[in-house]
Amino acid sequence: MDKLVAYRQIICDVLSQYLHIDYANVDAKNKAAFDRETDQYMIVSVGWERDKRRVHGCLIHVEIMDGLVWVQRDGTEYGVTNDLVEAGIPKSDIVLGFHQPDVRQYTGFAVA
Repeated sequence: MDKLVAYRQIICDVLSQYLHIDYANVDAKNKAAFDRETDQYMIVSVGWERDKRRVHGCLIHVEIMDGLVWVQRDGTEYGVTNDLVEAGIPKSDIVLGFHQPDVRQYTGFAVA
């Protein structure tokens, strides 16, 4: 199987696990937005807080650029990056895009 095809499937499988989170303090659900043509994969939280404020934000954003998996946003407790590694994507192919470029060399992941 082509590496990118495998990575797309792993990303979709891993991110789909976050669709079933039950939040204790808000009435919100997670929604998937996966675009395999542009290699953009997001989990968006949508709902309402108890004080009636709107919840609408990106929990996870992963994209594939130049053959590397870029984690652009990770709002999870455990870390979606850990899940991606456990599912088979090597650290050498993952860029932590939420870190500044000059910090990435110290993360143990790809620098890009």
